[in-house]
Amino acid sequence: MHEFTPEVEALAQEILTYSLERLKTDPPLDGARSAEDLYREVGNTITKKGLGGKKSLEVFTEVLAKACISTDHPRNLAFIPSAPTEYSNLFDLVVGASSLYGGSWQEGSGAVFAENQALRWIADLANLPKSAGGVFVQGGTIGNLSALVVARKEARKKFPNITKWAIACSAEAHSSIKSAAEVMDVDLLLIETDENRKLTGTNAKAEITKYHKIANQRVFALVATAGTTNLGIIDELFSLGKVAQGENIWFHVDGAYGLAALCAPSVRDKFNGVELADSLIVDPHKWLFAPFDACALIYRNPELAKEAHTQHASYLETLHDDSWNPSDYAINLTRRTRGLPFWFSLSAHGTDAYTEAMEQTLTVAKDAAKLVASHPNLKLLRQPELSIVAFERVGWQKKDYDKWSEDLLGNQIGFIPPSSDQGKPILRFAIVNPWTKIKDIEIILETL
Repeated sequence: MHEFTPEVEALAQEILTYSLERLKTDPPLDGARSAEDLYREVGNTITKKGLGGKKSLEVFTEVLAKACISTDHPRNLAFIPSAPTEYSNLFDLVVGASSLYGGSWQEGSGAVFAENQALRWIADLANLPKSAGGVFVQGGTIGNLSALVVARKEARKKFPNITKWAIACSAEAHSSIKSAAEVMDVDLLLIETDENRKLTGTNAKAEITKYHKIANQRVFALVATAGTTNLGIIDELFSLGKVAQGENIWFHVDGAYGLAALCAPSVRDKFNGVELADSLIVDPHKWLFAPFDACALIYRNPELAKEAHTQHASYLETLHDDSWNPSDYAINLTRRTRGLPFWFSLSAHGTDAYTEAMEQTLTVAKDAAKLVASHPNLKLLRQPELSIVAFERVGWQKKDYDKWSEDLLGNQIGFIPPSSDQGKPILRFAIVNPWTKIKDIEIILETL
């Protein structure tokens, strides 16, 4: 089963050929199919004797892959898509083929060293101290939860008599913050935003003070969002950080989407205050041109995270020295070296190329907003702070948006499912792909 036979070698070449052809040509958009439809075509692919590598690859490339929407298509503007570089995609093959274990320094020091340099670049962009560090985890949900677990542990040390804890954030915060509160069995203190839909220090201080007036309850973490998923709004990071410091509360910045733009000079000042964070996250698989899945989780003082997350068992004690073990900094033990494709691309292209690509997407977003604003049938909801352009189609109901979106994908023009804002259906372009040109936006707008 593990021999590298001529048959396996031939299959390896076919897989490489498929991967390279996909990289060299425009990615297909494709679309989902029902489970029943897929079963009718391929049947049960798990059999006693096996289909063989060649047949299984054929089933995947000819049927199953075509039932998956490509996140890196230049007109896939849904949710927050992805746009991995060719280098990062190719190096992901290396990571998968190398059987690298990324949980400990002992087993993967070279890989961890490289990942840590990529984390350092992000930490430097955020002006965090040289002591800052962290780990690449699966995604923002795990990153946020891991950071908040550390925040609560620190709060329990400072306030041992508190029996009821809360996370403070705005209603615009990512759904993973609510999920973390439920997993941790703590309250979620939702704070009203200002007229610009931003969470501010003034509003946060008032609500936190009110919460603290009740005996034995306390906010242990204040979460700011640096680029909301739906509209790309950046909270007032500096004023929130100052409130957190004044109230002795952990300050966490969820920048899964938006903090990638720290490398863009044109918008860098929008993130002033991120340097006050006790922890932050940013997903390179969203807007830093890495493949799924990679969330950079960074702590101001990683020793606190190590204290909270290090797992102890007889077979793990050999790891507990002064080495940097990624498994000590999040809710994970076993982990792939998911930060390596990002590191390879960053190392190969250089940071200037990342700045240029980021500025390119920001420019396309600004130009797209102008096209939307001048369109006779559309209403721009707000000027984009980052690269999300949100708008309405005048006169349309939910069913109209759904039908348009279905037809757009069916005709292989683009993938833009409707979203909603304040109870009303909307459309949004999430522009994170440097290969998305203004012509792509024009093609889509012609259908509206």
